[in-house]
Amino acid sequence: MDFIQIEVENKVALVTIVRPPANALSKLLIKELDETFSFIEDEPDIHVIVVCGEGRFFAAGADIIEFVKVESGEAFTEIAKATQSFFNRIEQGSKPVIAAIHGAALGGGLELALACHIRLATEDAKLGLPELNLGIIPGFGGTQRLPRLIGKAKALELMLTGEPVSGKEALDIGLINAIHSKENLIDEAKILALKIAEKSELTTRMVLELMKYQETNLKEGLNQEALLFGQAFESENGKEGIQAFIEKRKPMFK
Repeated sequence: MDFIQIEVENKVALVTIVRPPANALSKLLIKELDETFSFIEDEPDIHVIVVCGEGRFFAAGADIIEFVKVESGEAFTEIAKATQSFFNRIEQGSKPVIAAIHGAALGGGLELALACHIRLATEDAKLGLPELNLGIIPGFGGTQRLPRLIGKAKALELMLTGEPVSGKEALDIGLINAIHSKENLIDEAKILALKIAEKSELTTRMVLELMKYQETNLKEGLNQEALLFGQAFESENGKEGIQAFIEKRKPMFK
């Protein structure tokens, strides 16, 4: 694979995203992640998964440059649905997934982390959904999972302002489970994963299965999010926001 590395030790798989400079979630990267999870799901000796990013970031967002090549709102809706489907697979899978976040988890990067069962981060990490700054909306599950995790009011604040929170504030609002230093983040994630991996795999699967009953109407909400995601990209402001991002200037929304 071009963008994914896997290390397996003590029933724990460390999945590392490697796509410099920002680990942006391109179509191919998502495909490789999907293939990685297919492999892991079929491996009886892997009980827990840790997802992290190499370099300066966990994942700084979706690949906006790649979005420019998409020709219609309907195509954007299909991109959203395909990525949502993979993130649903993570969340509804039978093996616990821990996100180890450093640097930044923004946009699609945070949406990936939200699909994981447990999130750890460094104190100075930046977590947010800045899509409205580009004249678009979160499309990979953010509008549905973030309010379920931290409450509607705070989730709306983060989405409507586009402002990220630090790892420390993310802990305070319940967005992450714990803070660790950058030097110890992966080791601490492995320690937590090992504690889980030592439990009965059967009962771990049962607990994850029961969590699905908390997601009432998630499917309906994700479907509507994908439709509006396509409409946002097709709008004048969506085109302006993306062009401004590429040109590194402030967008002029109408």
